[in-house]
Amino acid sequence: MITLMIRRSHNMVALALAATLALLLCAGGMAAADAPAVRLDDRSRIVSIGGDVTEILYALGVSRHVVAVDSTSLYPAQALKEKMNVGYMRALSTEGVLSTNPTLLLVSERAGPAEVVKTLKSSSVPYVEVPEVHSADGITAKIRFIARLLGVAERGEQIAGNVEAEFRTLTEEIARIRRPVRALFVLSVQNGRVLVGGRGTSADAILGLAGAENVADEVTGFRPLSDEAILGLAPQVIVGIRGTSAGGHDLSQVFSLKGVGATPAGKARRLVTMDGLYLLGFGPRTPAAARELMRALNPELASDAPQ
Repeated sequence: MITLMIRRSHNMVALALAATLALLLCAGGMAAADAPAVRLDDRSRIVSIGGDVTEILYALGVSRHVVAVDSTSLYPAQALKEKMNVGYMRALSTEGVLSTNPTLLLVSERAGPAEVVKTLKSSSVPYVEVPEVHSADGITAKIRFIARLLGVAERGEQIAGNVEAEFRTLTEEIARIRRPVRALFVLSVQNGRVLVGGRGTSADAILGLAGAENVADEVTGFRPLSDEAILGLAPQVIVGIRGTSAGGHDLSQVFSLKGVGATPAGKARRLVTMDGLYLLGFGPRTPAAARELMRALNPELASDAPQ
């Protein structure tokens, strides 16, 4: 069993990975020296839980070893079509996961419920917990971690290198923004109140990567806000997830709410929505998603931005 904790510091990320990648601890108190290496062969059966984890596995070219995924594994589209579905990652069942006869559980640290995760960690199947860090360094560290774990480090370096290059290009474009757009991320509307993404969320991180100012930075986590609070934040644009599936919500009526409608964003009817996994997944496509969001928020940059 491995639990990997990644910090935002690039150096700490490197140290944590160096220490963790040397081990693959099975349940039952196996000593580090006895931990087996992961060797992919025709008998390998990986259960991938987490849309970002599945996306990375497909990018690494090891999807043939994946036998099951969770319902958030929406990219690439064939994942849910060709693999068994063990259900929503936060509502797993022990029986549902283990019934796939896995040889390795590669699981996002966001998986749940806690009692099921605890049981899976104590099973005879190696359980590897993949970190969730909402940063550029966190994404590339996650890619390298999974690649080295599965013995495809060279391919992982190629993908991580491409992601790093895309982030550098994005940084150059963001430097051209004269004044950051004041944005509010709305996850959903519940009982007439908007659920917004505050500090420490994937929403906050993607707004930052796109060069925007999160007006809800004094809020921690995803929290509902009153009309008065929204009005006081005065966002220039509302950002959200497109659609009603996979965590997405229909925000077409968000401006009918009194507090939102009276903001600069409401008066201009300015709403930007994107696919949920693409926008908040923090996988290999994140630089492209952040760039697309940045250009949607700053359309004046799109016409002459470097391609």
